[in-house]
Amino acid sequence: MKSTWVEVDLGVLKENILRARKSLGPRPDIIFVVKDRAYGHGLAPVVRAAAAAGVKWFGVVDLSEALEVQAVDPSVRILVLGRVEPEDIVTLEGGRIVPVILSEEHGRVLSDAAKVMGLSLSVHLKIDTGMGRLGVPWEDAADIASRLAKEGGLDICGVCTHFASVEMKKPSLAAEQRERFEKACVGLAERGFRNLFRHVSSSRAFLYRAEWDMDAVRPGIALYGYGTNESNMRFKTRPILQWKAPVVQVKKVPAGFTVGYYSTYQTTSATTIATIAVGYADGYHRALSNKGFVLLRGRRCPVVGRVSMNWITADAGPDSEVQAGDEAVLIGQQGSESIWASELARLARTIPYELLTSINPLAVREYTG
Repeated sequence: MKSTWVEVDLGVLKENILRARKSLGPRPDIIFVVKDRAYGHGLAPVVRAAAAAGVKWFGVVDLSEALEVQAVDPSVRILVLGRVEPEDIVTLEGGRIVPVILSEEHGRVLSDAAKVMGLSLSVHLKIDTGMGRLGVPWEDAADIASRLAKEGGLDICGVCTHFASVEMKKPSLAAEQRERFEKACVGLAERGFRNLFRHVSSSRAFLYRAEWDMDAVRPGIALYGYGTNESNMRFKTRPILQWKAPVVQVKKVPAGFTVGYYSTYQTTSATTIATIAVGYADGYHRALSNKGFVLLRGRRCPVVGRVSMNWITADAGPDSEVQAGDEAVLIGQQGSESIWASELARLARTIPYELLTSINPLAVREYTG
């Protein structure tokens, strides 16, 4: 009996990409964010399918991911959203892997390394407009870019920022961040930085604000199938990942039967308890203890008792015919019922990103489409 596994429908991914592309029109590029193993879906297969669907840019967190993407398709361009170190410059020759400059100090060390190698390194400058995490201060962006340009070794050909939040029904910093970014771009143009490749929108801004598309958008979670179901969004997508595990034991139990560590669940009547081979070591969050649901033979069944390291238990009901060896759906669809990462995230008081990226990377991943 195999342990927990993941199924990814690359055909649905391609449909999601085509819907996003149609909403954009012909000009802006899609920079598909595939960091952290493509949000837990598996980096190489996702990149291969996305490239086949017309994606020409990918966003990654570090150089090791960039090299994995490049090995899948050497023709695509790759934006490294995290820090690239000066010793990595040798791998960037050719310009298809583009680092983001995160600070003036970071720019200087990359400039020095590029000059030693006689390179003019294509880079994008990250501008902090309110996220407070990475990037140069928006008020100083033009001055910093000018100083870096004088150092040599760098070709600042793009500029970007990242929104702290994009909310349509409550106050958000996004509009002010966009205004700050525009002011920084005006300052850059005044210092001779023209025709910069500009991108600001991750999934949520892309979904809501067409006027912010600029030269590219950077969708991530939307293309994996989440966050697109609110009204007034530009396109809809479907989840591409299902997560499953086998039932390893089934017990018919009486009323008053206790389940799991510290007996946090007690049956109120005779029922069927199914033990499923997945636990927090596999990425099934402990916060779903006595809160989550699984699908067994097309029926939604509550997770009962504490989630343990390797197993969870579900109340399948008194009339259940579930058997050891049956397939339990943790995320996905079975019959007419479905449970997606967005629902489990609400129950666990987290976000779909965390659930998806928590799935054990060693779990078998099967790809269709």
